[in-house]
Amino acid sequence: MKHPRQTLLASPVPLSRPVFRLRRAPAAVLVALCLGAAAFAQAPAPAPVVEKFTLANGLTVIVKPDHRAPTAAHMLWVRVGSMDEVDGTSGVAHALEHMMFKGTATVKPGDFAKRVAALGGRDNAFTTRDYTGYHQQIPAAKLEDVMRLEADRFAHMQWPDEEFKREIEVVKEERRLRTEDSPRAMLYEQGAAVTFITSPYRRPVVGWMSDLDAMTAADARDFYRRWYVPANAAVVVAGDVEIAQVRKLAEKYYGGIPARPVPERKPRTEPEQDGPRRLDYKAPASQAYVSMSFKVPKLEPADLLDPVAGAPASPTAAGSRDALALTVLAAVLDGYGGARLERALGQGDNRVSDGAGASNGLMGRGPQLFVLDGVPADGKTTQQVAEALRREVALVAREGVSEAELKRVKTQWVASEIYKLDSVFSQARELGSNWIQGLPLDGSERVIAGLRRVTAAEVQAVAAKYFGDDQMTMVTLLPQPADPNRKPRKPALPIRHGDGS
Repeated sequence: MKHPRQTLLASPVPLSRPVFRLRRAPAAVLVALCLGAAAFAQAPAPAPVVEKFTLANGLTVIVKPDHRAPTAAHMLWVRVGSMDEVDGTSGVAHALEHMMFKGTATVKPGDFAKRVAALGGRDNAFTTRDYTGYHQQIPAAKLEDVMRLEADRFAHMQWPDEEFKREIEVVKEERRLRTEDSPRAMLYEQGAAVTFITSPYRRPVVGWMSDLDAMTAADARDFYRRWYVPANAAVVVAGDVEIAQVRKLAEKYYGGIPARPVPERKPRTEPEQDGPRRLDYKAPASQAYVSMSFKVPKLEPADLLDPVAGAPASPTAAGSRDALALTVLAAVLDGYGGARLERALGQGDNRVSDGAGASNGLMGRGPQLFVLDGVPADGKTTQQVAEALRREVALVAREGVSEAELKRVKTQWVASEIYKLDSVFSQARELGSNWIQGLPLDGSERVIAGLRRVTAAEVQAVAAKYFGDDQMTMVTLLPQPADPNRKPRKPALPIRHGDGS
């Protein structure tokens, strides 16, 4: 199944599915690695210099110089997302992201993007369950200008109520366009509400429409004052810059923002699931679809502190090792062209699926899922697809996986590490995401090291352990005839923030 891709830990994900997916590297990179880079796979080149420091007000700054081109990426990460909302105000984190473009005392509404464009750059923002991010890609010589702009709106965001009333209509239109007009998106949204009981992951990032209807400017301002504090944020700069230069600019523009405490976060532990859950969703659609989500452990950042030793002596070490093994299992099933699910379900005269996938939620601030999904081939049913998907997992549990399969997926990870270096934006995004999750600067390398240590026996063990009915939620899209009187709806308002927001 061709899902939106996510690099190791870095990218925003679909609103209902926190997943780990491999970024498939170009064939030439893979061939080079497979033919001559076995030694490299065991001993990668030293990582570029990356430095992290903390300003007096608690703001974290991370800098990664890369002088291959005269460009730079500047990102502001705030450790707040939809999971920090409370019932009745779902969607406020995302609505606030929109309002951050609506001005300060010195920047008029809408002028932020215009000023970045005038510098020869581009900007956007995104909101996910776990975090909110703002970013600019600019000529390196213009870094000071965007740091001044970003620090200003982080500290001095202001707008009149009328501006909020106009923008919340844009947010509603975004919900209609991306969720309500998409049967698959509606299925994901309702599926998350069934999968989780107490976890805030049960709410959509964009918010329920009833909450958006009731949302006020005061709701957004209160959320801003509560969470947009220096100690809850990080600035990441990657590109043709010098560490001392960035430190000086960070002190100048961000250092004067007053320090405030980060609000206490209450634990919202998801109770253990004691039986299967199912949802059938009926909507006009061209094809049926089925998705099965299984509750699984996640990788705990504390368990990556020693990347060389075996199982870390941590209370959560066993769960973290299982999370890594589940990620390898997902890659064996669906991590490369011609992987197990494609061969077993999508090829031959008796194929059952037009597309099938597997993905694992390796890490996140909330609970994670392993997802199996697929679209039935012509003449096949969602039940047949679901049974075929589970048979492939059962086959791994019974017979294990080959060393050749493990080598292939591990080579793919090495290739993805090389491939992402092509973009300073990808480098900045990875560093910011690692900070959000509480990982060290070399967190991605440590994750890769952990994945390389996963054995065939561990993959076989997790395939046998986590895929019973009691931890499963199955959601099925049941296509219905389209209403012949319904005309295609055109967006009533422009939608700008398309980068995961």
